[in-house]
Amino acid sequence: MEPENDTQISEFFLLGFSEKPQLQPLIFGLFLSMYLITAFGNMLIILAISTDPNLHTPMYFFLSNLSFVDICFTSTTIPKMLMNIQKESKVITYAGCVTQIYFLILFAVLDVFLLSVMAYDQFVAICHPLHYRIIMNPLLCGLLVLVSWVMCILNSLLQSLMMLRLSFCTHLHIPHFFCELNEMIQIACSDTFLNNLVMYFAAVLLGGGPFAGILYSYSKIVSSIRRISSAQGKYKAFSTCASHLSVVCLFYCTMLGVYLSSAAPQSSHSSAVVSVMYTVVTPMLNPFIYSLRNRDIKRGLKRITGVPVM
Repeated sequence: MEPENDTQISEFFLLGFSEKPQLQPLIFGLFLSMYLITAFGNMLIILAISTDPNLHTPMYFFLSNLSFVDICFTSTTIPKMLMNIQKESKVITYAGCVTQIYFLILFAVLDVFLLSVMAYDQFVAICHPLHYRIIMNPLLCGLLVLVSWVMCILNSLLQSLMMLRLSFCTHLHIPHFFCELNEMIQIACSDTFLNNLVMYFAAVLLGGGPFAGILYSYSKIVSSIRRISSAQGKYKAFSTCASHLSVVCLFYCTMLGVYLSSAAPQSSHSSAVVSVMYTVVTPMLNPFIYSLRNRDIKRGLKRITGVPVM
């Protein structure tokens, strides 16, 4: 069969989780609830940090950026899926698919960069407490976030432009609930060697690099904590980075699960299910992790809501 030129492709079909009509209301209600919790929870974190002068520190500056990115991350995929369920349609346009891939990669990689920047912040706070304010000055914090945005935008642009060179045949069904880059490459009928090369190189460089930075930061943090003589001092130092460490473990474990499920044969459906963890569940849990383990955030949330946070 001769492949069609990619400019002739006008739409794809997102197969989602199930084609059974009786399950659609349940899926709609579940994902709508998770999306609202994610958006509301992260918005509260941003409001608490922006309105409380005591939270105007580097750590909370990075956290507010992470919350904003998490809202954008879930907004890239979930609203479209909910709209399709409501309209009883599985269609996404070619332009919409490319746009979704662009923003999905942008905010996913930006999550990784911000987590690594926050790990560096924790490293400076625990290993160099006397020089913390000098090192983590507003200029450096702003530059770290700006550089993260620029690198992620360039990477997303490159990946999206690489997808435009692909041609697709008559098989236009995507076994996912959003346009995922790896799935798009798999259903393409043109040569995908260069696309795979760029995708995996970017994954190693932009995923593995920050992860190595996180591991290095926490190796130094653990080494510093072990040198603290008092048990109370060790607990205080560990509690400072416990929330961030929990989020890092949750994010990277779910990403590893997606990779392992996609590498297994006949894994399209399982990959879609596992993808829910890092696209929806992790952004939804982040506000709970940070608010439940952080007195400053609890105080800020109580200040804007009037409701004490347990």
